[in-house]
Amino acid sequence: MATIGVQPYWELMFDAEGDMAPGEREALLRGVAEQEITDLVVFVHGWNNTRSMATGLYDRFFAPFPAVLAEAPAPSATGGPVRLGYGGVIWPSMRFTDEPIPDFPAERPPAAAAGPLLDPGTLTGLAAVFPGSEAVLDRLAELLERRPADPARLAEFAALTRGLVARGRGDRATGAADPHLHDLDPGAGEPEEPTMFSGSPERVCARFAEALALAGLARSELSGALERLWGGALEMLRQGTYWEMKRRAGTVGESGLGRLLGELDGSCPGLRIHLAGHSFGGRLVAFALRGLPGRARCVRSVTMLQGAFSHYAFAPRLPFAPGLAGALKELQHRVDGPVVCCHSSHDQALGLLYPLASRVSGDMDSLLGLDPLGLSDPRWGAMGHDGVQAVPGTAALVLDQALTGPFPADGCVNVDASAVVRRGGPPSGAHSDICHRELARLVLLAGRLVR
Repeated sequence: MATIGVQPYWELMFDAEGDMAPGEREALLRGVAEQEITDLVVFVHGWNNTRSMATGLYDRFFAPFPAVLAEAPAPSATGGPVRLGYGGVIWPSMRFTDEPIPDFPAERPPAAAAGPLLDPGTLTGLAAVFPGSEAVLDRLAELLERRPADPARLAEFAALTRGLVARGRGDRATGAADPHLHDLDPGAGEPEEPTMFSGSPERVCARFAEALALAGLARSELSGALERLWGGALEMLRQGTYWEMKRRAGTVGESGLGRLLGELDGSCPGLRIHLAGHSFGGRLVAFALRGLPGRARCVRSVTMLQGAFSHYAFAPRLPFAPGLAGALKELQHRVDGPVVCCHSSHDQALGLLYPLASRVSGDMDSLLGLDPLGLSDPRWGAMGHDGVQAVPGTAALVLDQALTGPFPADGCVNVDASAVVRRGGPPSGAHSDICHRELARLVLLAGRLVR
């Protein structure tokens, strides 16, 4: 058992395919039973580079829980006191080190000051995500450092980036789309490949450069129109990497965490499990519902903080394509309680860059006028930007209402957390500003652990 400020706490490590580290499943099942845990809160990180960084996040996020629980505790399912346990999922993801995290020390100067570079920490993270690609990564780093005024080199950078992502998906070309990456029901037809994997390299990089300018990273230290595109090229690599993280989060959730939850349900009757996830961790806990055995009724709440996946994932039909549905349609009913989506208008990663990276081929030619980047196009919105969409009966609350008024007992619930999720610089904005007492209380309210 790992040690953080709350106990009992278990770390649950999964590999990229959802397999657990030896002994951790048994330790959790044994510990929950022996300590007579009534409720288990499982938190899942989004992108990070190390296990220690993830553990540090869990230490800070869980820190307010004991005091909040003591203020107005609700009884357990048996009527007695709640015996709360904590779990922190560790899964292989990564973060570029130029992305600030509030209250965590910066790993290197912001990209706007240092220029678009691949520093050693980011290279190490990329090598872990794409094993065996060190030569390709070194070439990408070299191109970013030199930023040659030659369109052929920009095209080379784009081709290498696309090759990395194809390798991560197990594809040999970029043409095979995975509908789950768009969070659509695979039985309803496959979407096209995102433009960043198939469009003109110069045009794709230009679009990312424009989005970075809107986010406050204008790359003004670079001179010349072509050279400024290298800032967009780095963003293309970042978004390509996160596309792989998005795919991986779904796999680990469905094949790994979902299966573990079923085993907990079978071995610890009556245990109430409360899932929470940040960013791609929100996608991971949501996709765990796909892997949950049909008999299991142990999940009592799900809370997604700045979820980095489609706001239509739970939709029974899409407003712009009635023949399509979300990949998680109706799965909110697998939860004996609410599915809560916290969103913030201060999240630039999801409000600016996510929709641009998610758009499909052909749209760039049709989007003209006041919104050339297509950022207002609702098809490519993220959960953490504007909440669950197109699910009938979804409740909509601001954070104060959620914390003080009656909390919905079930169904999808959108909570605008902009009042507290507001700190952070470009390019991600407030995307990682999640360690707040108010959000800790929200998780406990959703789980009916406090009044």
